[in-house]
Amino acid sequence: MSTERLFRREQLSVYLVTDPALCADYGLERTVMDAVSGGATLIQLRDKHATDAELIDIARRLKQAMAATGVPLVINDRVAVAEASGADGVHLGQDDSDVAEARRRLGDAAIIGLSVQNLQQLNELDTAPLDYLGLGPVFATATKSDHAAPLGFDGLARLVSASPLPSVAIGGLKAEHTNQIHQAGADGLAVVSAICGQADPRAATQALVEEWGRKP
Repeated sequence: MSTERLFRREQLSVYLVTDPALCADYGLERTVMDAVSGGATLIQLRDKHATDAELIDIARRLKQAMAATGVPLVINDRVAVAEASGADGVHLGQDDSDVAEARRRLGDAAIIGLSVQNLQQLNELDTAPLDYLGLGPVFATATKSDHAAPLGFDGLARLVSASPLPSVAIGGLKAEHTNQIHQAGADGLAVVSAICGQADPRAATQALVEEWGRKP
């Protein structure tokens, strides 16, 4: 097994987190592949209601479809699903699996991210098993009903400046916010509804990529 970390900082640039309800009409797999075609740099498969077996099946199909693209696929929360499906890693929340245990199970090459919502969480974490942090929510968002208090861009900037790891901003973000995210110092933006549920996910992704490329 390779021990070289798969993660690269630039993979956080335009990061899609899937939502099964928003993707229902267009199709989750089609949405993901259109996003990848449009320039998405990392895909997180998130579905809080699917069984492990269902997620493993979806993840395997996505991995096969994405194999030639070089874009990583990580699984939200469920280390066992990432392990069984051959996904590239996991993204964990504060109340999910232990990050050290996730690293042990998935190996040194896996991509492991962690959600951080405030400075206390940031100051208490062990960064050794981690590759990146998801910082937010920047704004309130309907795609995650149990989110913490929104940070705003000032709060995001404070967390970014205190973070020892690469970071991606998340929470109600759209293409129009890329300038503020750059100014806050984050390495990218993670989006859900800005791609999922859009009439043309590929064009929506391209717009995000183009805006992100216009650094201030």
